Amino acid sequence: MGGVENDEPASKRLKLVSGRSTGLSNGSSLTEPLVGSSRDLMARPLQYEGDKEVLGSKGVIKRVEFVRIIGKALQSLGYKKSCAYLEEESGIPLHSSAVDLFMKQILNGNWDESVITLHNLGLKDENIVKSASFLLLEQKFFELLHGDKIMDALKTIKTEIAPLCINNGRLLELSSCIVAATHCDSVGSSNQDNGRIKPRSKLLEELQKVLPPAVIMPENRLEHLVEQALTLQQDACIFHNSLDKEMSLYSDHKCGRDQIPSRILQILEAHSDEVWFLQFSHNGKYLASSSNDRSAIIWEIDENGGVSLKHRLSGHQKPVSSVSWSPNDHQLLTCGDGGDGKWIFSGINDKSISMWELDGKEIECWKGKKTLKISDLEITSDGKQIISMCRESAILLLDREAKVERVIEENQTITSFSLSRDNRFLLVNLLNQEIHLWSIDGNFRLVAKYNGHKRSRFVIRSCFGGLEQAFIASGSEDSQVYIWHRGTGDLVEALPGHSGAVNCVSWNPANPYMLASASDDRTIRIWGLNALHVKPKSAHSNGIHYCNGGT
Repeated sequence: MGGVENDEPASKRLKLVSGRSTGLSNGSSLTEPLVGSSRDLMARPLQYEGDKEVLGSKGVIKRVEFVRIIGKALQSLGYKKSCAYLEEESGIPLHSSAVDLFMKQILNGNWDESVITLHNLGLKDENIVKSASFLLLEQKFFELLHGDKIMDALKTIKTEIAPLCINNGRLLELSSCIVAATHCDSVGSSNQDNGRIKPRSKLLEELQKVLPPAVIMPENRLEHLVEQALTLQQDACIFHNSLDKEMSLYSDHKCGRDQIPSRILQILEAHSDEVWFLQFSHNGKYLASSSNDRSAIIWEIDENGGVSLKHRLSGHQKPVSSVSWSPNDHQLLTCGDGGDGKWIFSGINDKSISMWELDGKEIECWKGKKTLKISDLEITSDGKQIISMCRESAILLLDREAKVERVIEENQTITSFSLSRDNRFLLVNLLNQEIHLWSIDGNFRLVAKYNGHKRSRFVIRSCFGGLEQAFIASGSEDSQVYIWHRGTGDLVEALPGHSGAVNCVSWNPANPYMLASASDDRTIRIWGLNALHVKPKSAHSNGIHYCNGGT
């Protein structure tokens, strides 16, 4: 393991440059109960210590809203009697009497009355009133047209819909239905199903999206709040890496360190010199590695997570600095990067980028300072964007189709970078021993920084990994593997085991419990969970295995 002054391939050795009552929903009503009966508790609001304006230890939950949301959930679950009892006992109606009337008028098709009631709901935003009125009158128009009341439908457009002075494009489409009623079925709209009359219940759902939630509560609001709380708990859990998606409402979510691969399961020793690069295949069934020994090796992962040598690729006259799988995992490219499996992209010594067919024919070349002689190269999964280092402290994103170039500027020399699986984030390793996470979806934005690993002389590579790529892993010159939580930036693990600099890490995309690391100690280490009984859910086998390395 020499310094940067050694005569090593460029990509491995980087030369450093410094209240109302309601009847029951089934039509019956609550009558005066016998004294002392259980229904006496349901017949009138009870005052007790819990009847406060706000609930909860933080004092941020409004009691009225809380009760209404519970009532809405009961109603959505089909417990209509329970919802009616809750309204009666709490004295808190699910909706105001005006809203109840409004909804009843819509379901009964009383369109003129519903428009009047809408204006009496006390809505302050005139645009909301107009948008809701448009939906009501549009439904009225289609029902008149469906009933062959052409003149009444025309009158509705002229005297009621047009004066609203909104959605003129849709108004023209409605007018065309008067001219040719058969065209009506082909009119498309986000507010209706292919121009046909929508069920009135569907109209109510659309009005819920327009009207303020305090007027008509959105559907499934309680479910949304609970799901949001569970998701936030999961995102805040720095050890969450479980394939088991079940979460209980009875207790707060919390995972332990045992979800993180931190135990050496295998040591692979088939390379005879420093191992510089490794990468799992997209399907997680294979691992490819490259070395200073001028070879690349394809390893196979069996159904129990064991790794064995599948093929040794010899023939290079110089050390193999990197490998890359084709998107379908059918080909492996050494010393380069692949696009969509039909082309090969490469950086050239004159700092241009070329695209080649697999038979060696050059298709296109982007001249100029598009890349450095020492540079990583990434292609988005759709093949539209090429990502490369255009200067020592800048990364170029080149849109092949739009011919647009965008640049990420760093204030330190960039040593390597990695693209996330969803093409939305870029992980950038810097000379100053920092790793930066950039959002490249839309405007560039620096999302997070990760510190702790050691890098002074060599190119050290990092990667995304774990369940939904929730973690960042990196090699380090202190012979350890570092793992951070991607969202919080907290250092989760620093894993000892290697006896030389760890040059590269790769997390199995199909198994969040499997991590591989390549080192100057000439070994590859396979990391897994401490719990021996855990197996990947999608087990597989690919034929005969020849074991190399052991625990």
